[in-house]
Amino acid sequence: MKPEAWIDIPFLALPALIRDHAIERTRHLAVVQDERSLDYAALDAYMDRIAASLQRDGLKAKDAIAICASTSIDYLAVFLAALRAGVAVAPLAPSSMPETIATMIADSGSKLFFLDKGVAEELKKVEHSIKARRIALDDSDAGEPFSKWLAAEGAKPADVEIEPSSAFNIIYSSGTTGTPKGIVQSHAMRWGQVQRAGVIGYTPDAVTMVSTPLYSNTTLVSVFPTLAMGGSLVMMGKFDVDKFLQLSQKYRASHAMLVPVQYRRIMAHPAFDTFDLSAYAKGMKFSTSAPFAADVKGDVVKRWPGGLREYYGLTEGGGTCMLAADVYPNKLHTVGQPLPGHDMRLIDENGEEVGPGEIGEVVGHSPIMMNGYHNNPEKSREAEWFDKTGKRFIRTGDVGRFDEDGFLTLMDRKKDMIISGGFNIYPSDLEAIMVQHPAVLESAVVGVPSIKWGETPVAFVVLKQGASATANDVQQWTNERVGKTQRLALVQIMTSLPRSAIGKVLKRELRDTVRLTESA
Repeated sequence: MKPEAWIDIPFLALPALIRDHAIERTRHLAVVQDERSLDYAALDAYMDRIAASLQRDGLKAKDAIAICASTSIDYLAVFLAALRAGVAVAPLAPSSMPETIATMIADSGSKLFFLDKGVAEELKKVEHSIKARRIALDDSDAGEPFSKWLAAEGAKPADVEIEPSSAFNIIYSSGTTGTPKGIVQSHAMRWGQVQRAGVIGYTPDAVTMVSTPLYSNTTLVSVFPTLAMGGSLVMMGKFDVDKFLQLSQKYRASHAMLVPVQYRRIMAHPAFDTFDLSAYAKGMKFSTSAPFAADVKGDVVKRWPGGLREYYGLTEGGGTCMLAADVYPNKLHTVGQPLPGHDMRLIDENGEEVGPGEIGEVVGHSPIMMNGYHNNPEKSREAEWFDKTGKRFIRTGDVGRFDEDGFLTLMDRKKDMIISGGFNIYPSDLEAIMVQHPAVLESAVVGVPSIKWGETPVAFVVLKQGASATANDVQQWTNERVGKTQRLALVQIMTSLPRSAIGKVLKRELRDTVRLTESA
């Protein structure tokens, strides 16, 4: 399949593809987690029972359900079954604040809410505000027991014609800077992601490790292509380095989508080189969602069989860049080049395109774009940029620069850029220097208010195991290697950096801990 042909393949709905696999690959493993597994025939039949249950309860095409629970086969089956019934899914992060979860359920218009006991405990103080009917996926007292709610074996749903433009899911943003926005992704958008599956190594023999949460778009962009192609999913309820390596060896895993912090921890495992990971040579490893350090990419390419692809893009869609790290070892500091059919440009503060080699905000257009933010037309408009021909782009909020070969180097999130004394400071520049310190494992730099400079950079660092260095040592070492305007006002040593469930450093939490003196 040629990349240029991806968007020319007629639309197919994911539930229909799974039905085809159930007929043609009846006993092929579809999903396994711990001691439980389903082949394609069993998964298809399970989806039918759940879809029939949804229809029995009055859900119709274009309605919505919400799911907030830990990773499980039941969670996956409910998600897929809702799609079969034409129902959109709002997968919610259990780590969100209880009030935020209640708000997201209401915003999505979900009629049913699937959860587990752990989530129910967190929601006790807001449960009165949740109007959706509650179904307990783990058969706990969190809601109606799932096993009793489920239709009898052999139940079949009424056929539903799925329109490409219909909502597939509503993915809510992390909400670290305010109320989460519901990103509506259509079946057509998901189909666009599936179409490139064959090009990037997904085949009917693919075995994909799933070690990030099912509510995350990072996870779903590897789960759905695997199922669409008839491959197998090996799911982990919680990520553990040793278990990940053991399962990869046991099931002869060929594919994995991991966030950068997971790669760093895996490569640091003292027994990494003793595991048989040779099956990855026929597949592909992927990374997205957070900055991926060049040295870690290089280590993965050197020591872990198979290719490595880093994706840069948004859940909202728009342009996507891909770096083939094993093909371009001299470009590991970049996030790669725009995919075929993806138009990515840079604009300045006034919305004008910048010249070659200049820095600007990244905007992108592609066949894979969100419909908009759910119930939020104003935020949808803010996320869009149109060129002089009227072509629609999605704004990323990231600042970057293209090199002479068309590879994109990201400077930082636009909102994270520090303006100190009128000069722009990019935290990623400082972070890249700090990790070169022999004692520093990872770092995060934020801008904090300063009477003297407006803003000034402050760093948080985690030291390597067994290493010793004082905050003053690291600050002095760094300030000797950066420009005068980039010098750090403060360094704090941390045991770990606060991260979201998919590995993004929560810089807002770090920023809120700092109070500088007026002279800083």
